[in-house]
Amino acid sequence: MTQNRRQHLAFLGAAAVLPLVPAKARAETVHEVQMLNHHPEDDKKLMVFYPEILQAQPGDIIRFVSADKNHNSEAYKTMLPDGAEHWKSKIGKDFDLPVEAEGTYGYFCTPHKSWGMVGLLLVGDASTNYEAVKTVRKRGKAKTRFEELFAEADKILAGEA
Repeated sequence: MTQNRRQHLAFLGAAAVLPLVPAKARAETVHEVQMLNHHPEDDKKLMVFYPEILQAQPGDIIRFVSADKNHNSEAYKTMLPDGAEHWKSKIGKDFDLPVEAEGTYGYFCTPHKSWGMVGLLLVGDASTNYEAVKTVRKRGKAKTRFEELFAEADKILAGEA
C-alpha cells in the first residue's frame, strides 16, 4: 500500500506522540467521603466525615457527598502538601476534589468545625508533610478529634492498621 505525502506526515505525527503516552496509564479511582450528622457506626459521634481518614493516590478523585444537609468540605490552608490548592465546597452540595500532590491534607466542615467535624486525606507518600500537619495549631473539639485521627493515622502509616 502506498501513502501520499499527507498520510505519511499524519503517520509520523502519530508516531511522535505515542512515546508521550504512558505504557500503562493508571485509571483514576473515585473515593467517597460522606458528610453526616451521625457516625454510621457510633450514634454518639455527631457531625462527622465518613470515613474520617482516607488513603488515596495522586490522580484519584475524592468525592465529598452531602448525605445530610448543611455540610461542606474546606481545606485548612496550613494543612496541605506543597503543590496542593486550597478548596472550599458549597454547603449542602456534593464536591469532587482531584488530588495530585502527595502528602497529608487536613480539612473541616465550615459550619461544624467547632463540633470537631474534621478529616484527613493521606495521598501517596503522606509522610512528605505529615509531621508538619500534626504540629499545626488546632482548637476546641477539632483539636481533640485531630489527636484521635493522628493516632489512627500513625498506625496506618506504620502498616499496623
